[in-house]
Amino acid sequence: QVQLVESGGGLVQPGGSLRLACAASGSIFSIGAMGWYRQAPGKQRELVALITSGYTTNYADSVKARCTISRNNSKNTVYLYINSLKPEDTAVYSCYALVRRTSEDNGIDYWGQGTQVTVSS
Repeated sequence: QVQLVESGGGLVQPGGSLRLACAASGSIFSIGAMGWYRQAPGKQRELVALITSGYTTNYADSVKARCTISRNNSKNTVYLYINSLKPEDTAVYSCYALVRRTSEDNGIDYWGQGTQVTVSS
């Protein structure tokens, strides 16, 4: 079993910043890409940011100038830092990881339970 546990969500004022963390645990041989997706009410889930095991990053255009994704491979943890938050950033943010549980495993997608981020005054 593999679990992804997020932390760091909450209520933030417009213009503020937030740091999310997601730790993977369980039967893990290696982790490939890790990232963050978000889903706002009435909208489809969208990619926020992705980081490969080699630290290559990819960002959604809507957050590119305000966002940094990073990871600590020794801790199986991925982080997301967003500044200059806007009300439209309000969403449930979910962590993602492509996990190999054995050396023969091609990798399976795992998701965290999601953490609510609300940007409001």
